[in-house]
Amino acid sequence: SVSTQNPTMKIAIIGQSAFGAEVFKLLQSKGYDIVGVFTIPDKGGKEDILAQAAAAANVPVFKYARWRVKNQVIPEIFEEYKSLGAELNVLPFCSQFIPMEIINYPKHQSIVYHPSILPRHRGASAINWTLIHGDKIGGFSIFWADDGLDTGPVLLTREVKIEPEDTLNSLYKRFLFPEGVKAMGEAVDQIAAGSAPKLVQPAEGATYDPKMTAELAKIDWATTGATAVQLHNFIRGCDRVPGAWALVNGERVSLFGSRLVPAGQLPAAAAPNPGQDLLIEGYADGGRKPPLTHSDGLLLFGLDGNCVSVATARLEASGKTVPAKQLGLSPDQAAAGVSNLTDAESAMKPELQRIWRGILAREGDLPDDLDFFKAGAGSMDVTRLVEEIKNSIQVSLSNEEVYMATTLGELFALVVQRSRAGADGAGSFQYDAVRLQANGMEVAFPRQAFINNRFVDAASGKTSPTVNPFTEEVICEVAYCGKADVDAAVAAASAAFHSGEWGRMNARDRSRLMFRLADLMEAHKEELATIESLDSGAVYTLALKTHIGMSIDSFRYFAGWCDKIHGQTIPINHARPNRNLTLTIREPIGVCGIVTPWNYPLMMLAWKMSACLAAGNTVILKPAQVTPLTSLKFCELVARAGFPPGVVNVLPGPGAAVGQSIAEHPEVRKLGFTGSTPVGRTIMAACSANLKKCSLELGGKSPLIVFADCEFSKAVKMACNGVFFNKGENCIAAGRLFVEASIHDRFVEAVKVEIAKMRIGDPLDRATDHGPQNHRAHLDKLLEYCQRGVSEGAKLVCGGRRVAGLRGFFMEPTLFTGVQDHMHIAQEESFGPVMIISDFPDGDIDGVLSRANATEYGLASGVFTRDIYKALRVSERIHAGTVFVNTYNKTDVAAPFGGFKQSGFGKDLGEEALNEYLKTKTVTMEF
Repeated sequence: SVSTQNPTMKIAIIGQSAFGAEVFKLLQSKGYDIVGVFTIPDKGGKEDILAQAAAAANVPVFKYARWRVKNQVIPEIFEEYKSLGAELNVLPFCSQFIPMEIINYPKHQSIVYHPSILPRHRGASAINWTLIHGDKIGGFSIFWADDGLDTGPVLLTREVKIEPEDTLNSLYKRFLFPEGVKAMGEAVDQIAAGSAPKLVQPAEGATYDPKMTAELAKIDWATTGATAVQLHNFIRGCDRVPGAWALVNGERVSLFGSRLVPAGQLPAAAAPNPGQDLLIEGYADGGRKPPLTHSDGLLLFGLDGNCVSVATARLEASGKTVPAKQLGLSPDQAAAGVSNLTDAESAMKPELQRIWRGILAREGDLPDDLDFFKAGAGSMDVTRLVEEIKNSIQVSLSNEEVYMATTLGELFALVVQRSRAGADGAGSFQYDAVRLQANGMEVAFPRQAFINNRFVDAASGKTSPTVNPFTEEVICEVAYCGKADVDAAVAAASAAFHSGEWGRMNARDRSRLMFRLADLMEAHKEELATIESLDSGAVYTLALKTHIGMSIDSFRYFAGWCDKIHGQTIPINHARPNRNLTLTIREPIGVCGIVTPWNYPLMMLAWKMSACLAAGNTVILKPAQVTPLTSLKFCELVARAGFPPGVVNVLPGPGAAVGQSIAEHPEVRKLGFTGSTPVGRTIMAACSANLKKCSLELGGKSPLIVFADCEFSKAVKMACNGVFFNKGENCIAAGRLFVEASIHDRFVEAVKVEIAKMRIGDPLDRATDHGPQNHRAHLDKLLEYCQRGVSEGAKLVCGGRRVAGLRGFFMEPTLFTGVQDHMHIAQEESFGPVMIISDFPDGDIDGVLSRANATEYGLASGVFTRDIYKALRVSERIHAGTVFVNTYNKTDVAAPFGGFKQSGFGKDLGEEALNEYLKTKTVTMEF
């Protein structure tokens, strides 16, 4: 606090509300003598919060219904006031008319808080009119009271930028209240120090606005609702009280929770109202577009063709609040989606009744039309209701949702809808599901694109087949997306980030959603693993443990990081005689794109998306065209977990259309890609056009060095695992083995034995070791690769052919020896079950390192030896992002993963992965 000349100055506080209570507490904490608090009489037997604060501090409290009669101060009140000996009146918020005799009596007279930059917006509804007029700058003034209306000399002002989505409530909470309390303390300090100015208000720019009433709050579609911006400003300026209203189907309806929709970015799946036509009085005049509904609310258009999304509506006849998207729907239509109840859903009804009986102190069966609030519940009961539903029914609701579903029947419908849908509560989460019997279970998965928490067809209506590599049969047709779909997904992701719930969400709430998603993934892990096997040919047991298991681990690991992302405070040189403080803030980048490969469809999604979401970004993902199914099933779980619309969007389709459009889109600020090096170059070139941040995990030719002093049997098994794991479709596969000459022949023979043991067949068979290659084109490339190895002189020991007599895209596990450094198979990866062995002279560590590093790739590497000196020397000198010592393929969600050179840059996994999806802002302050 400021050092004062008169720290014991006697102050009377006149006013009410939480704002007044906080000013009272601040002035008391500064050491001022609060001689009395004058506030309004009790309402319904309950004291104003200012009176409560004063009474708790043993400060005299006076509650006058009025201060004057026939324009004259009431003598008894005036005498009682004078007896306190106040030297200053402080009016933080006062709804009563205070006589000038009281205002001018103290030595320092009176100061008043007013929520505008005077002389603009004088009057009782200053905040409303600041927003309605579309002011870019708002704020408050503390002025010396005179006999005019907010016309006295100004002591101080504070300004704030008005954000596009600010409402009366948000502006008050984030600035006018907290900064106003502090400023009242500063004003009193200045008065006590004898330094408080009295700045006469200029006549220029002065405005007086009438008190905002229900009559003034009616939307005039020719003026206050003419353009989208004017309509948005009017709705947010009226806020909930008095509430901007219009006649809808003959009934007065108040609208609130508006946001501007950027031009050309209509929400995905916006459509005409599915119930009766919405007849809004005066709306259609001038030929504006008809209203549309979408997952977040109701779209209303201005005469300029732009639109506003309205989230909530209040039906004034009944006082009931409903989602704006339900305007015009019959009760049955509004409650649609709660038919065909499961046993678990049916059991929610008596549990909900039990909770209501406890809160309302009622017995017996409660009717569906019983209104929670009309039955006697209050705002504190809403909090209890939300918590009890969460604890006993495991469904999370917001307090706001309870206010919009006030009857027992409506709340039951909402609880069931939320348990099914999670995200937007828009009813049963239904989509065009593909259902198959496989692996002893029924699996169900989507076939459409996922945009804004809805499964939708591609804008073109096109589809493409996805094929089971074991049966070579088409599983289903999947949406074939293009640029238009990318534009829609980016619009949804941008809205979610910049103005949606996700962008406002606390880090711990984000963490809670990610943990819930991981739990759902685990609950569906057998189904996910089955779909992964059907679509990619992955062996089921491997899919269960690695493809799906590590995906779940990734989301749990990064869920734990959400509330641990923070910046630093940095000592810098002071600008003397002042001082400086510098801090950094870690912020999400915004809308991110992710393009994943076909070898680990879900795991590659999880590696990147979990870090991306933990950092607070929104995402558009393009899965590989040949393996989209687990990514789409994942989207169903995202919605059920309760992620807000637009946070996750998945677009199946070709890389040339979808991937390229994501890379080129100016609103996508970051792109993460896993795939081949040639495609990575194309991606990077596209990102360079708008300087988009990108991270690339590309091809590899990972060397594995086996020294003669290794633990031989372990080295053989681990080397086979390093090559044949996931059918060799593994970015870090041991692409070339260097085996010390003295054990080379023995090593080759041992590998042949291991290969002979491998069981090839149905990937869903638990005994299968080796499944089919992912798709026919890849199998053909592998066969060409092996033919080239033979033609260049390498020795084909076994394999190199398609498995005979077995349907499916099966490749025999293959072994080449005698491979020379210049050969194609020594330099380029196969991305298949092909082991390449070269020998090196005993003891030639430098020579083998030179050969191992003679590649443009640098993703992974390995060494087997009992000699710690050799292990450390190889680890230090090998050019690769990962080095495995006496193991291989041992990745973990906590360990960073990524390559060097043409294997790309940037990291997945571990704390370092967060850096790919964050930006650092430096803030320097002077004081």
